[in-house]
Order: sequence, then C-alpha cells, then structure tokens
Amino acid sequence: MDTSTRIRFIFIALLWIVLCYLVIVSQPFTPWVAFVLVTSGIVVWVPLYKKYIKNGRRDK
Repeated sequence: MDTSTRIRFIFIALLWIVLCYLVIVSQPFTPWVAFVLVTSGIVVWVPLYKKYIKNGRRDK
C-alpha cells in the first residue's frame, strides 16, 4: 500500500470511530446499537479490504 492509501485508511478509520462513539453516547447501549455498529463496520471495511488489501496482494 502506498502512502496515500494508508492516509485514506487512517482518515476513514478515525471518522468511523468518531461516528461510532457519537452513536454510543447519544443513546443507551442496546443489542440494536451493537448490531448497527457491527453492520456499519461490515459496510465500511469489507469493500475497502477487498479493493486494497486482497486485490493489492494479487497484483504484486
């Protein structure tokens, strides 16, 4: 991974963590909140993993 890709990953990670934090502190922690956080993690991280990590290894 090149530097710009790493910076994007770090920026997305920080943004996702901040948004998760805001969801957690804005309401009581319930199984629904946990489901939302896990689902959002899957939606955010799986496509990025497939595009940059998995395919990046195959190209080299």
